[in-house]
Amino acid sequence: MKKAVRLTNGNLVLDLNVPPKLVKILPVVGGVRYEEKSEMTKTRYTAVTCDPDEFEKQGFFLRQNELGRTTELFIVITMYNEDEVLFCRTLYGVMRNISHLCTRKNSRTWGPDSWKKVVVCIVADGRRKVHARVLDVLTLLGVYQPGDHMKGVVNNKAVTAHLFEYTTSFGLDPNMHFRYPDKGIVPTQILFCMKEKNKKKINSHRWFFNAFGSLLQPNVCVLLDVGTMPGPKSIYHLWKTFDLNSNVGGACGEIAAYKGRHWRSLINPLAVAAQNFEYKITNILDKPTESLFGYISVLPGAFSAYRYIALQNDQMGVGPLASYFKGEVLHGRDTDIFTSNMYLAEDRILCFELVAKAESHWILKYVKSAIGETDVPDALPEFISQRRRWLNGSFFAATYAVAHVGQIMRSGHTAGRKAGLLAETVYNVINLIASWFGIGNFYLFFVILTSSLETEYPKVKLIKYLNAFIQYWMAGLVTAAFLLSMGNKPQAAKWKYWSLVISFAALMCYMLFCAVICAIAASRQGGGAYSVMLFSIIATYGVYFFSSILSFDPWHMFTSFIPYMLLSPTYVNVLNVYAFCNLDDISWGTKQQTDQPTDLGAVVQNSASQVDVEVLADVADANEMYEESLANLRDRKPLPEPEVPGLYAAEREQAARDYYASVRTNVLLCWVLSNGLLLAAILGGGDPTSTFNENNTLTRTKAYMTFILAFVAITSIIRFSGSTLYLVIRVFTG
Repeated sequence: MKKAVRLTNGNLVLDLNVPPKLVKILPVVGGVRYEEKSEMTKTRYTAVTCDPDEFEKQGFFLRQNELGRTTELFIVITMYNEDEVLFCRTLYGVMRNISHLCTRKNSRTWGPDSWKKVVVCIVADGRRKVHARVLDVLTLLGVYQPGDHMKGVVNNKAVTAHLFEYTTSFGLDPNMHFRYPDKGIVPTQILFCMKEKNKKKINSHRWFFNAFGSLLQPNVCVLLDVGTMPGPKSIYHLWKTFDLNSNVGGACGEIAAYKGRHWRSLINPLAVAAQNFEYKITNILDKPTESLFGYISVLPGAFSAYRYIALQNDQMGVGPLASYFKGEVLHGRDTDIFTSNMYLAEDRILCFELVAKAESHWILKYVKSAIGETDVPDALPEFISQRRRWLNGSFFAATYAVAHVGQIMRSGHTAGRKAGLLAETVYNVINLIASWFGIGNFYLFFVILTSSLETEYPKVKLIKYLNAFIQYWMAGLVTAAFLLSMGNKPQAAKWKYWSLVISFAALMCYMLFCAVICAIAASRQGGGAYSVMLFSIIATYGVYFFSSILSFDPWHMFTSFIPYMLLSPTYVNVLNVYAFCNLDDISWGTKQQTDQPTDLGAVVQNSASQVDVEVLADVADANEMYEESLANLRDRKPLPEPEVPGLYAAEREQAARDYYASVRTNVLLCWVLSNGLLLAAILGGGDPTSTFNENNTLTRTKAYMTFILAFVAITSIIRFSGSTLYLVIRVFTG
């Protein structure tokens, strides 16, 4: 049925009746007065026809403003084409957190009706990309209504986003089971922004901060990715950090790998086990240490929080958000390769700009009690592609932070805080240098440790020939990693990459065996080499174990340590090589849509400022739409294969591609040659088999080995000290 609708401020805004089948359950919502029930009986649809920065200026508005509610917590869930299970895992986790806020009786901020202070914003990156089953979930919750009321053009202006507003009274858990108020679920205010075109996650955050945040003016903003499930009290713990310390501008919790029911996913050493250990050690050692300085290099976009006012730009438009959103408009044609790669890790740029904000003294904190389980890549190609973005983005973003350390010196921090941040910068520079020479050091240690067997068993000639073969095999694998990375995408060469991973794991077993023999030999001979080696082993692996014990979280040492050790050569030789060989690829694996919408209708207002819009008039039609979504989730019918997104790099001009390839070659040459010179300088200093023998003179190989072992040990001690001090402070401050 066509309905004449008067435009609001020249914009199409509709209040749609929810299906009667949904209305029947509304009376069970406790504590909701009748006059407030309209937000649960009607879904508001707004066809947004402007850029997010112009949302408020163009006369658009939100229901929370009409209801006169203040927003304490503004939570965004960004998604692309994730399925309904991952979506429900995140949304249901958020709903449980809101329920917890409503149970806090002694809080000045939270209480029985505090759900009104929380707004959840779901941003879908592209109407044609969003998963169909996710739309079914949102339909069942009352948030989304498909139909002809959705328009592609309003008054000759293209629609940029479809905004739905609704307060749902129940939820769906990851098993697709309904969870009603009798299970503790409270009403949840939801904004569902479905962007017409796919424009990347950073654009989704611009809708969140600049379009909706400017109207709601929240106190704390929480960022979540679909697939991340916050613990039942995690969001409260994040918020409490801001409440206790007015200087906190950003905070993050512990990102944990989702291990599945009964930790079944740990059976897969790559999909979960190795990544689980990596995530745990980062959260136990690195994040607490950085938190003591007040500057965490990255607050993960998958689960973090920011104080809204801390992010705002100054009157000249300069500030954290301006720097953060700069990455949205970088398409390769108008920027250099350094900046493009740097903005693959735009969350790192945001963290730096927040701490270094002029005339401010914002700090970043790690909150151990705020845990969010996230879905990690479960296949090798996706894992390599993800780490390519992370490694390149983090390397160049860290370089940017070091180069602009002067901004921190000009900020409003105290002299003591600046000294601490400067010390952290020096520490980061040392780690950058160590990561640059990581591949050379790994090969160097492999040669030294395997050659030590020849010294221990000089009469066994077979060892000499075996070592010659194995060392050439290692060199061949590294060479193969370079050749595979130059033009071969992991998705198209999956088994070749798997061959590399398995081969490196086998060589790692041999290297560990040699290390044990080497340690035994050194212990018998005594001297400085033995002392340094023993000290380094205890400092490195002992720190892992004891810090985990102190954190009351040692289980990853038993379930994930061995897979991580076996895959550590892959981290150094496969992931790093692929990242540096693909510096010219600045894509996220998504393709921006440039075509105009054609499958949705257009409306133009008449002389009475009205438009004709198709709406559901029959109760049976509304219920049929609801039943269809219910059946889709129940039956899980197969969906058509999604269109494979094109590569962002393929859309650049040839000149830009040539420039990027040239710079990539220059960086790659510098990296390879510098690591090659390191090997030549060290291995040319004498026979590597004499490294651990007692000689009258100290060979270059032995000296460098001692230096690296001492460096690793000292670094581990610094991390352990920071982690322990963080735990001590946490005991006294809560």
